[in-house]
Amino acid sequence: MSEANTQENMGLDTPKAPPLIEVKGLRKVYQVPGGEVVALDGIDLSIEKGSIYGIIGMSGAGKSTLIRCLNRLDSPTDGQILIDGQNILAMSGKQLMTMRRKVSMIFQSFNLLMQKTVARNVRYPLEIAGVPKAKANERVKELLKLVELDGKADAYPIQLSGGQRQRVAIARALASDPEVLLCDEATSALDPMTTQSILALLQDINQRLGITVVLITHEMAVIRQICNRVAILDGGRIAEEGTVDDVFVHTRSAAGKRLFGILPSEEEDTVSDVPALRIVFDGGKEGMPIIAGLVKNCGVEINILSADIKPINGKPYGQMLIESPDDPLIKDQVIKYLREQGLTVKEVLEA
Repeated sequence: MSEANTQENMGLDTPKAPPLIEVKGLRKVYQVPGGEVVALDGIDLSIEKGSIYGIIGMSGAGKSTLIRCLNRLDSPTDGQILIDGQNILAMSGKQLMTMRRKVSMIFQSFNLLMQKTVARNVRYPLEIAGVPKAKANERVKELLKLVELDGKADAYPIQLSGGQRQRVAIARALASDPEVLLCDEATSALDPMTTQSILALLQDINQRLGITVVLITHEMAVIRQICNRVAILDGGRIAEEGTVDDVFVHTRSAAGKRLFGILPSEEEDTVSDVPALRIVFDGGKEGMPIIAGLVKNCGVEINILSADIKPINGKPYGQMLIESPDDPLIKDQVIKYLREQGLTVKEVLEA
């Protein structure tokens, strides 16, 4: 009997694989005239292999500093960054070059070589690594096909749209067969439709190639669309962290409430001019006609005061405010019905 079967029969859990990226106590302090600026202040993160991990925050939260530290474009003041169990802050020379081939990066501004063709841009890291020309050219063809630019090999970046330029940057980042792809606001310079296509491409790359994606953004829609887990960065610290579903629905920090606005804070529970019921959708009732069922089963007319429902991973999350029935018995019936449907219901006092 195999060891795995023995563990299963004994009721033991399979040991959890260590995180691919582990950040411990990371600090980054910039010295400025008259003092210092603390950009990162004790960051702790664990990122699993094969995940799409989002880091979100307002401008100045420290997001770009964090991602630049993850591949040593910037050197932290203190702390550890472990990738595959190796502390990259202790690396130098050839070790650092090898690490950077495993941890590629794409930028908001694309950072392409404007005087070189698309093919030469993608081939550039292979040339630096000394890959034979014939093998490098074959790899370039594979990558351009992957990012759906196989007809643009001889074009120059100036001839491409913003979305196409970002696809070239993604192909170039994949040239060295990395384990991790760091994305620093990779879609913020793109229009909404192009953003959707780039996010779909990143998701496809993650699923097809098993590459771990770490995505820095200030846009909620980006996190909702493709990320498995998310950390909210605020003032150089992690305000909260968890699965996307949990963080969006049960946002606890002030930074999260500013960013997401899905659940109001407790002090905002008196926002209605009339007695109301707040219904919280937590992703478990996709496709169910909740309000229609409420009207049919309870025989009441429903006045919807407000609603803020957003899709996260194809499921509805958010809140709906409905006017509370005047009759206490009917109100209790409505609350009972909604709770039987697995929804969270809370009374909102009159302002």
